[in-house]
Amino acid sequence: MKNLLFIGLITLVMLLAGCGKGADSPKGFSLPKGNEQNGELVFNKYQCLACHTLEGYNDADLGKVFADPIPLGGTSAKVKTYAQLVTSIINPSHELAPRSHALVPVVDDNGQSKMTVFNDVMTVTEMIDVVAFLQPKYKVKPIQYTNYLQYQVP
Repeated sequence: MKNLLFIGLITLVMLLAGCGKGADSPKGFSLPKGNEQNGELVFNKYQCLACHTLEGYNDADLGKVFADPIPLGGTSAKVKTYAQLVTSIINPSHELAPRSHALVPVVDDNGQSKMTVFNDVMTVTEMIDVVAFLQPKYKVKPIQYTNYLQYQVP
């Protein structure tokens, strides 16, 4: 019995070790720290307010692409990580829910984001700077749980 348990444990460890993504693994990927002030300049340079809103920022001279611009920043129960912001810029369709009616104004007929893919437009330095500018604009609000009274048996 002891040997069978040991063999099962070794097999499980070997299976888990084989679950790596190999060459596609994100392990070791890291970008340098961005400059928040330069990120604000990049945000304005690429006219992000044409499609987005950001509290404290307004450009009345800029034509709006959507009737309801997509908000950036704000409060949510989930942390918006550095990696999520980078992914949102380089692959804007990454987290879109297929066939979501709420997304109709911001997706094309193929379900892809209408956001310009900036991979061939924006430099890596500009991208990490705009992420450094945007990340502090996201605030985490802890989820409010309902406190139910426990039933007491008389």
